Parts: sequence; C-alpha cells; structure tokens
Amino acid sequence: MRVLLVAYGSRGDVEPMLGLGAQLRALGAEVQVCAPPDFAELLDGAGIPLVPLGRSLRAMATRAVTGTGKPLPAESLSERAARMVAETYESAAAVAEGCDVVVATGLIPAAAAARSVAEKLGVPYVFVAYFPTYLPSPHHPPLAWPGRPLPPEVTDNRVLWDLNTEHMNTLFGEAINTHRAAIGLPPVENVRDHVFTDRPWLAADPTLSPWPQPADLDVVQTGAWIRPDDRPLPADLGAFLDAGAPPVYVGFGSMPVHDAPSVARTAVEAVRAQGRRVLLSRGWADLALTDDRDDCFAVGEVNQQALFTRVAAVVHHGGAGTTTTAARAGAPQVVVPQMADQPYWASRVSELGIGVAHDGPTLTYESLSAALKTALTPGTRTRAAAVAATIRTGGATTAAKLLLDTVGRGRQHVSAPHPALGEKV
Repeated sequence: MRVLLVAYGSRGDVEPMLGLGAQLRALGAEVQVCAPPDFAELLDGAGIPLVPLGRSLRAMATRAVTGTGKPLPAESLSERAARMVAETYESAAAVAEGCDVVVATGLIPAAAAARSVAEKLGVPYVFVAYFPTYLPSPHHPPLAWPGRPLPPEVTDNRVLWDLNTEHMNTLFGEAINTHRAAIGLPPVENVRDHVFTDRPWLAADPTLSPWPQPADLDVVQTGAWIRPDDRPLPADLGAFLDAGAPPVYVGFGSMPVHDAPSVARTAVEAVRAQGRRVLLSRGWADLALTDDRDDCFAVGEVNQQALFTRVAAVVHHGGAGTTTTAARAGAPQVVVPQMADQPYWASRVSELGIGVAHDGPTLTYESLSAALKTALTPGTRTRAAAVAATIRTGGATTAAKLLLDTVGRGRQHVSAPHPALGEKV
C-alpha cells in the first residue's frame, strides 16, 4: 500500500504527519510526504523523502511578521490561493501515481489541490484537523480570517459557520474551481465542505481537545499523532540541565515574532525574577541570549519529548504539538498565543488547570511574571502531572490501522472510487 501525505503549513502541521508515517511504515506501507521545503531536514531525520511544496514558508512568515528580508512580488489573497493550488497540485501529482489514498491537512487551497489529486487518481481522500475549532460545529465559532472578521452582533455559531462558508467561497472558490476546470474536474459549490468532507479526522487528544457532541460532522477522533523521538539531548544541554534546578523553557516554535531581542530580554528578566534559570529555544523567532551569565542557555532543534520532562515550565506560542508534548511531560505551561489555533490551546491549558493563558500575543515583564507565578506553583505542577497520566500516545497507530483497514475494505467492496474516505456517496 502506498500513502501520500500532504501538509502545507508550519511544523505543527508537518510533524504529526511524520508520526502517522512512522506507524504506516511499521505496518508495511510506503509513505510519501509533500510539505514546504523548510522541513527537508526534519523529514530526512525521519527517513521519509520530501517532495517540497512551493516557497519557503519560514521566509514568507518572517517577512509578514517582522517586515524584514527580500520582498516578494505583491500578490492579492486570491492570487496567493491560486499559486498555492497550482504548486501543491503539481508537486503532489508528480509523486501520486500508484498511491492508494491521500491524506491532507493545512491551508484550504493546498488541501483542495490534494483532494483533486485523489479525484484524478480515483483513490480515497482524508482531511485531518489537529484542533476542533477548525471544523464546523454548533459548539464553537469559526476562526476569523484576515479581512473577514466575525460580526460581533452575531452569537449563533451555526450562522457564523454559514458566513464562514461564504467567506471561504469568496476567498478561494475562484482559484480552486479555475484549477479544477484546467485539469478536467467539475466545479465545487462549497469549498470548505469539499475540503473537509463530512467525515474529517481529528488528530488531537480527547482529554486536551475533545470533540463536543452532538455535532453535524461525523468526526473521527484518533488521538494526537506523535512522532517517535528517541534522540538523546545534546551533551552541552545535558550539562546545563544537570548544573542546577530545572529551568523555564521559552520558545515559539515555527512562529516568527516581532522584535525578537525585546521578547528574549523580557522573557529572561521575568524568569530570573522568579528565581529560575532560563532555556531559550531559537526557533523561527531567532531568540538569542541577552548576556553571558551562566543561568541561561540557548538551544536549537532538540527532542522536546525528552527535554520537557526536565523543565520547570514551558512558555510557548500554543501550537498543537508543543501543547501536547508539554502536557504529556507534565510540565506546567504559559501559552502566549499569536494566531490561528493558538488562542484555543491557551484556553484549554487554562481550563484544565495545567498552566496559564497569557492575555494576548505581546509579552511584558509584568504580564509574564504574573503568569509564571501561577504556573510555577506546586498546585499547577500537581495538576499537570495528573493530566499527563491521561494523555494517550497511540493516536498515530490508531489512525494508521484505520487507514489501512478502511482502504482495504474499499478495495474489496467498492467498485467506484470514494470521493473521500468514509464519506457518504
């Protein structure tokens, strides 16, 4: 069996696919991943070949947040969507021959292209989300899109999701349908539902991120897809950890931040004020040490699964992967949400009592000090340890078996290709 995994987004979109890919390969499947070129080293370390999608996502995100770097030609949102559809389709279609199923996540134009690849091949397609609020539900509103704010006077979530349908069609419909026509596929009327299908998968832990019922979609919640990582910590990092009390980790993953030197300085000062050592993760924000004192250490790419068991707390942006990894480790968290799903994860950390949701994306000495004071209490650590014991680790295995079993049954019993894996036809 051959599986094509398509993930257009940040590391938080790509790494779970590696967790799924590892389990698929353990079950004898061949795996191909299409993702932004920024993650070539990550995939190489996992032993999975990368087919790059489009331009460097890090370069584009850094320019957007910081205003630095070589400018790209000006594009409207519709032009960017059209380029993303075309680039994703071209890259995925080039390696899709012989695939038995396509699994996609990330930005809607790219996932739409992945579904077109599946349709042209006549094979099943699965869309996976990593957090519930990406998917339509009467229990929560949709994410607000740039230039399409949610009307504050509307409080009915179903009405808001209807508006979201209109927004998605306006933003992406022309680009997606123009490309579909060019490759001989019929147009779609509802872009969002076409991409998500009526049976999407949710790769999130049920304790951290439950799917509320009743709901309109037949969501398959598999549990989080966790990449196996047995890398030892670097020797110099191990020496720093051994030299004193557990430090506070500060990092923003694949999320650039405005004025990184100020962010690093604020974080170091606030952590030191709590009597703690500091561990800065460089990440896409390029956080750097502010002085040469021996109570601070900077780290690059590292096994967070091992590291987070040895820290006093984790200050981070609130990506799905970092939140889940810290929760599994029983590390108290301070979530400083920047965008997209991150406010959702901040709220879940707060609701579960395993940390603090920082108020907004901008750190100050006062705001971080107050958050750390709560996160570093014995009660928060006790609660984080209790929740850690409930986190499931077999989500990728569950998903891999379900994928193989369902495709196998489809081969035996279905003569016409499914439009999506498990979708009503």
